[in-house]
Amino acid sequence: MKINEIRDNDGARKARMRIGRGIGSGKGKTGGRGGKGQTARTGVAINGFEGGQMPIYRRLPKRGFNNIFAAKYAELNLGALQAAIDKGVLDTAAEISADVLVEKGVLKHAYDGVRLLAKGELTSKITIKVAGASAKAKAIVEKLGGQVIVG
Repeated sequence: MKINEIRDNDGARKARMRIGRGIGSGKGKTGGRGGKGQTARTGVAINGFEGGQMPIYRRLPKRGFNNIFAAKYAELNLGALQAAIDKGVLDTAAEISADVLVEKGVLKHAYDGVRLLAKGELTSKITIKVAGASAKAKAIVEKLGGQVIVG
């Protein structure tokens, strides 16, 4: 065998169907577009068109909006915080802030601040600085002798 004799196996590559090239081809005349009408023409964009019936996006009322100025907070649960402390990622002696949490890989992004939530258990005394905290989370941290600095 020589390098110039190398070729694909028979049937490995299939030629594309050339449409609109005579009735005998099987894809002639209408070219796979069916009969006449809007979809047989070029430049048709009928997504959402319901044959003249009022489309569903116009039948249903508009409701609500997206506030582009809303603050987005990174949520941090007490259980995740305790898991990071148990692994030795976080130091309980030092103040824990959003920058520290991102730097140590506990959070991926701090966004507009960190909000502390009460899911999970906390057993360590900590001082944490966050943008917000739920009343329950704050109570749990303070019960252990820790401190939550909101601001």
